[in-house]
Amino acid sequence: MNETEPTYHCVIDVETTGKGINGNRITEICAVRLKDGEVVDKFTSLVNPEQYIPPFITNLTGIDDAMVADAPLFNDIADRIIEISSGAIFVAHNVTFDFNVLRSEFKRLGHSFTRKKLCTVRLSRKLIPSLFSYSLGNLCASIGIPLNNRHRAEGDTDATVILFKRLLTLDEDGKVMSSFLNVRSKEATLPPHLPSRIIQELPETAGIYLFKDRAGKVIYVGKAINIKKRVLSHFYDKKNKEYLLGQETYQIDYEVTGNELCALLLESEYIQQYFPKFNRAQKIPTSTYSIISYENRKGIIQLAVAKTKYRHTATQKVFTRAKATERLMELCEMHELCPRFCGLQATFDECSHYSLKNCKGICSDNESVSDYNLRVREALQSFDAENESYIIKEDGRTEDETAFIYIDKGVYKGFGFVPETEQVSHFDEVASHLLPKKSTYHTDIILRSYLRRHKNPHIVSLAISA
Repeated sequence: MNETEPTYHCVIDVETTGKGINGNRITEICAVRLKDGEVVDKFTSLVNPEQYIPPFITNLTGIDDAMVADAPLFNDIADRIIEISSGAIFVAHNVTFDFNVLRSEFKRLGHSFTRKKLCTVRLSRKLIPSLFSYSLGNLCASIGIPLNNRHRAEGDTDATVILFKRLLTLDEDGKVMSSFLNVRSKEATLPPHLPSRIIQELPETAGIYLFKDRAGKVIYVGKAINIKKRVLSHFYDKKNKEYLLGQETYQIDYEVTGNELCALLLESEYIQQYFPKFNRAQKIPTSTYSIISYENRKGIIQLAVAKTKYRHTATQKVFTRAKATERLMELCEMHELCPRFCGLQATFDECSHYSLKNCKGICSDNESVSDYNLRVREALQSFDAENESYIIKEDGRTEDETAFIYIDKGVYKGFGFVPETEQVSHFDEVASHLLPKKSTYHTDIILRSYLRRHKNPHIVSLAISA
């Protein structure tokens, strides 16, 4: 008769200098080894982090620079950590934090550190549901576990050991533990404070999602073609920013848009509205560039690229000098204008542009001013035509509706959704469905990029009531 192999767990808690994952160093560690749920070994020690301990960390843990000055370096205790955790499942309250800090310490020594992991936060959510809070202090208070010397490695580890033993008794058949140990398990990769049902309820369609902290404040806004898949990708990512984002996330809200364009526009709006701490700031340039026209002393209408202050309601605006120059060259070539009188060549002689060769001779007095100005006006009219009112049609949130993005005389006004059966050829037909939005520098960039990337976008010109 074969005896069942014993199961080993190593419950660990670390106190640190408090700098996320990158640059974070251990100031104290406690590790307790369990064999089939019973304590068989214990190790605890202060650790010299070889760096300054910030005052807020000292206020939290009571550990200061003087206490660790003569403590062993991590290198001195690394073998002991390997010994006590060898062949054991790594257990911690918010295991991602403790494990990643330890792994970084070993990485600095040139060694890898790999263990199977279990998180008592996530296990408690599963096996002891419906508690108000799953922080170690609140959880222990809720279920009657003594917690002495809070925010010190040994005190927190001792409480976590008692908690873990209780969780083992609640998981009699071991199915929950086994599912969490599965490397493909979503439970094993989710942030500690995020209930799994929130992920399960996320839609697999285009839209935006908002990560919120404990107080309900938006800390990150993202867009996705598949919301659930994109949200999960944050938690698989091992970068420091993604780790910190996960640690602060308690809730995820979302809005379905049905298409990427509306998602991009809505994402930009919410970033400007909430200024989330984990989003890169969307800065507006102090100056933009536009194509202007004026009449010179000879009566010739000249075109030029000029720096202009950005305005939300401006039309005919281009956002970089290069883009403005590129657009002016297109007008010059299309309407056979003179590079010299379009500000594309700094000369008082006949034009000799490296690329534009179709000037009809206004610069050498071989064409009348009236004929030349006629073509300039045609060019300006074609430019103005770009500022017509129209909608872009896109996929809706369901098969029974269509999304539309409304552009009024070149200015973004918002988007909305209409039943698939409704016509959208007149503004009055979409007005009641329109969700008004603000035109910004970033929405203009998004729309211009969309029109440039999509060769045949579904655009419908709109008739506007007088």
